[in-house]
Amino acid sequence: MTHVQSGPTCTQLLAWFGADVIKVERPGVGDATRGQLRDIPDVDSLYFTMLNHNKRSVTLNPKTEKGKAIFTKLIEECDVMVENFAPGAIDRMGFPWERIQEINPRMIYASVKGFGPGPYEDCKVYENVAQCTGGAASTTGELDGFPMVTGAQIGDSGTGLNLALGIVTALFHREKSGRGQRVTCAMQDGVLNLCRVKLRDQQRLAHGPLKEYPQYPNGSFGAAVPRAGNASGGGQPGWIVRCKGWEEDPDSYIYVITQAAAFAGLAKAIGHEEWLDETHEWSTPEGRLPHLDQVFAEIEKWTMTKNKFDVMEILNPLNVPCGPILSMKELAEEPSLRATGTVVEVDHPERGPYLTVGNPVKLSDSPSEVTRSPLLGEHTDEILSGVCGMSADEIEAAKAEGAV
Repeated sequence: MTHVQSGPTCTQLLAWFGADVIKVERPGVGDATRGQLRDIPDVDSLYFTMLNHNKRSVTLNPKTEKGKAIFTKLIEECDVMVENFAPGAIDRMGFPWERIQEINPRMIYASVKGFGPGPYEDCKVYENVAQCTGGAASTTGELDGFPMVTGAQIGDSGTGLNLALGIVTALFHREKSGRGQRVTCAMQDGVLNLCRVKLRDQQRLAHGPLKEYPQYPNGSFGAAVPRAGNASGGGQPGWIVRCKGWEEDPDSYIYVITQAAAFAGLAKAIGHEEWLDETHEWSTPEGRLPHLDQVFAEIEKWTMTKNKFDVMEILNPLNVPCGPILSMKELAEEPSLRATGTVVEVDHPERGPYLTVGNPVKLSDSPSEVTRSPLLGEHTDEILSGVCGMSADEIEAAKAEGAV
């Protein structure tokens, strides 16, 4: 009972690991993302296909009498129900948690919500709302700029991953107890969980300035953790610097961390061995902190003479943490990601071959195969007969009523 992104992320991950995932969709319409952001007319969008691999699709209207009976049978036969509807939607269909427990006491009922219990629990939430209410946006952006959301879908997909873990944990618990349980993940909670280092810094701020932030020592700190540009959240000074060709290539940059343990190798590599002299102001981490803008300016003078991959080849053997800014085009074309199944090419009967992300979790004895997303209602008849035990006449009657 999932749609758009957070719920389908969860169920797709479970499907990659071998779960038989039955996607319940509205007859004639289906998941709204089938038609959103289409690049080919009248064909399921990439938004849909990339979130619904390895699933079967059944169309069902649980508001009809036959539809309600079919939905009840699915609850009886299945192990898990996952939904990410607006608050109360499943209850209004006539299936609150108490009713589901009556139908199948072993059922795991898993939900993505926008907020947990509290003043906003009835509010609807989308990706960027979750990023803003979970603390990510307030701590992201240029030092003196406005809050920024990230392109990574930490609200939707991040919460879907949390829900998948909750489901398998509840299933494991059921093996011991014999009973299902309710699993709920709030998007605000999920984003805040990923912002834990900023919550850490909020508490540190009460005991003095955050010295690894670029506001130190020449700027000022307010009552809350500030935006820090590209400063590292791990306590090691880092920044994005330009590389050769940056004037034409918007991604010709690299992130470099001036980790104390590797600083000597970095200084020598860029031609500033004098920084290591104990009399030099920058020879210690404490001495460098007030001058990080100058340190990175000097590093950038060197990186601008080389492309980002050359910089990586030079600095990696020196144990200097660094990483080039990789565009979506570069990632899509990276052979190693194809080899590991992180990026996969899938064939679709209507749109043809397309690229998608594969399973990010690798198991040595349980490799994941990515198969295409289902067409709307593609498996309706086989699910109604194979899972619900309906005869051909009963299926035709359900179709005549508009239940499927």
